[in-house]
Amino acid sequence: MQSSKPSHTKDRQKTGHFRHPVDDRPHHPDDDRRPLRVILAVPVVLLTLAAAFFLWLAVNTRPDGDWDQAAYGGIELACALAVVLAGAVGALWLAPSVRRVMRWPWAVPAVVLGVAAVVRWVSSGA
Repeated sequence: MQSSKPSHTKDRQKTGHFRHPVDDRPHHPDDDRRPLRVILAVPVVLLTLAAAFFLWLAVNTRPDGDWDQAAYGGIELACALAVVLAGAVGALWLAPSVRRVMRWPWAVPAVVLGVAAVVRWVSSGA
């Protein structure tokens, strides 16, 4: 014979407090990943912004002529730093534990910046 009382009243009798029936839903695994995603977003965003700055610096540096080796050296250094920083984002994202939390759109801007820095480095004519 079934009881006429709803199941949540039985929970109250067993535990001493009211449990909402919606709390019995299965727990989604992505619910716990938000704090970790926020923590991992800090280095990814900072490294991407630094790579963007060095790429901007490399693109906006104009040598005065063929003899301006200092400007060419600055372009190469800025491109190298942009590639290293973009590579750091890519290396961080390649870790399986990070990939589970942060999907590929987080790494795409850094990869694009790294490719653009390589193109600028090759086309600098130094």
